Amino acid sequence: MAGAAEDLRALFGVAVRAALEAWPALQIAVENGFGGVHSQEKAEWLGGAVEEYFFRNADLELDEVEDFLGELMTNEFDTVVEDGSLPQQLQTMFHHFQRGDRAALKEMASLITQRKCKVRATALTTARETDEDDDANSVEEMEVAATNDGAATHGVCPQPGPDSQTIKEEEIVEDGWTIVRRKK
Repeated sequence: MAGAAEDLRALFGVAVRAALEAWPALQIAVENGFGGVHSQEKAEWLGGAVEEYFFRNADLELDEVEDFLGELMTNEFDTVVEDGSLPQQLQTMFHHFQRGDRAALKEMASLITQRKCKVRATALTTARETDEDDDANSVEEMEVAATNDGAATHGVCPQPGPDSQTIKEEEIVEDGWTIVRRKK
């Protein structure tokens, strides 16, 4: 029985790390070195710190999780985060862990990973299309898809439609997704 509990705890850790790796605020902080030369190491350490925080505080309120993550991001990455998306997701994962719902934890981690891959693939495809454009006067655009609240609990990654290239600046499309374009 102890082996099953350890496996469930390890699965919770995997889900937490997947959520942190897909969290745009942390990605931006790491990619831009907001945590100094050891930003990547700090991001990896953050997974263990968040996991341990949940284990030591079984009855956390959402605002406590938000405060903890906010404090870590401020102290380690000099970054203020106010989107509130990740705390809810982490709390949901922890509830699945507490109930011993291995299937739900696996599904959440899988959905987060799938969505992260799709967003990267969309960005790469758009970047390639921009590179292939021969017109020197064209406007380069980068497409980034994200949900309004940032939560990854729905598990559906909408595909951009054929008319998504005509969207200007920022527009909310069906399923609550926002397409944001950066113009150079």
